[in-house]
Amino acid sequence: MTPRFGTPPALNRRYILRPGAYAILARGDRLLLTHQAEPTPEFQLPGGGIDPGEGPLQALHREVYEETGWRITRPRRLGAFRRFTYMPEYDLWAEKLCIIYVALPTRRMGPPTEYGHIAVWMSPAEAMQELGNPGDRAFVSKLYG
Repeated sequence: MTPRFGTPPALNRRYILRPGAYAILARGDRLLLTHQAEPTPEFQLPGGGIDPGEGPLQALHREVYEETGWRITRPRRLGAFRRFTYMPEYDLWAEKLCIIYVALPTRRMGPPTEYGHIAVWMSPAEAMQELGNPGDRAFVSKLYG
């Protein structure tokens, strides 16, 4: 069974399943995260939704590039978790299935291409404190805690 993090689902609300791929990106003793300014400013593992016709690894490569400006290599699946949340940018209550990978950031191509994102390097200890959702923090803690 996939673990759940965050607020439990409301019994009277309909949620749409939104699978996504996210990565813990380590280089030396630092992790590459993204800071998203809106709708709520927060640090996140780079990644995002899997588009129709796209596989999880394709989505991972695309989303990491869009949110950090970096290319990655050697992704390895660590696991997955679920969380139930409102996504104001889509006006959608979502059951997010977050598939977590570990990968190597190999080449910076430029700044993030996705509006409102900034690539940020921090230590694993800082990331465990700053990441905006408990599922992300749990997976970083599993590797570095």
